[in-house]
Amino acid sequence: MKRIYFLLTFMIVSSLTTINIQAKTFKISTTAPNGSNWMKQMKEGASEIKKQTNGRVKFKFYPGGVMGSEEVVMKKIRINQLQGAAVSHGVLENFYPDSQIYSLPLLFRNFKEVDHIRSSFDEKIIDGLEKTGLISFGLSEGGFAYAMSKLPISETKDLTEHKVWTPTNNKQAELILKSFGINPIPLNIGDVLTGLQTNIIDTVAVSPIAAIALQWHTQFKYLTDIPLSYIYATMIVDKKQFNKISKSDQKIVKDIMRNVFSNIDKKNRQDNINAFKALQNQGLELIKPKGPSIAEWFRLGGVARNSIEKTGTISEQSMITVKKLLEEIRITNEITSAN
Repeated sequence: MKRIYFLLTFMIVSSLTTINIQAKTFKISTTAPNGSNWMKQMKEGASEIKKQTNGRVKFKFYPGGVMGSEEVVMKKIRINQLQGAAVSHGVLENFYPDSQIYSLPLLFRNFKEVDHIRSSFDEKIIDGLEKTGLISFGLSEGGFAYAMSKLPISETKDLTEHKVWTPTNNKQAELILKSFGINPIPLNIGDVLTGLQTNIIDTVAVSPIAAIALQWHTQFKYLTDIPLSYIYATMIVDKKQFNKISKSDQKIVKDIMRNVFSNIDKKNRQDNINAFKALQNQGLELIKPKGPSIAEWFRLGGVARNSIEKTGTISEQSMITVKKLLEEIRITNEITSAN
């Protein structure tokens, strides 16, 4: 009888311990506003995860940057106040420098080139982040960043007369701007709108969809039609915390959240195209550099890329891989155009 009682007790304790190990609520911060497509999609994914795991895995989101800047959020993840965040690519620089390769200045000419590179390179970024202890569920397009300003910018020399914003502690962004002869003004993303309203800054490089979502577009009169860099975002979760749920639940989370971010990725492409048109409809004047001006933009972009390459912050192998992929798609495009 004592033996049966002991076995029953052991089974109950073991069961409770297993439930405790597998059950987890992930607290996730994001600058995405509540009610945005990002929040809607992530919440729907979280609801499906809760359903498929019978409530063992839950997500609690903190939208609109209420948990602080992305740098602050990453610190909170390290001390387990948060377990993850949906962040822009720039904040990942200190974790996996190669994650910044897509945002090299004037690297891409169009979305065909972006899609060709991403089809081969996204997984390398995801794997690289995991090796640093961050689980990513896929990359979602932020779009091309364009110069938006209070005064017109047509030629690169115009930039030196502007007060240009750069994200705080983004070394690559600072190096790029300095290659263009600019001394940037660093601000946290949450302070940009106030900075524009008070004329601390008058120019930013931002995607159309982000400019509208963050209400920055209300402060501008001009948009320069040069794709300065490519932006993406991702949701990351601390790997140590992720490993506290069972392997089967990990698979459910990955499958559902990867699908969520794939959907966001596709929708953001069209949303950015629509936002680009909407900005013009709302009064922003589109400036289209021509001839020698365009050549100078891309020349200085090459100078900035070379400066970054010399620092060695992005690995030589990644640089070689991306250059090779770009050559492939450009040769293909030239052949197609010739025919």
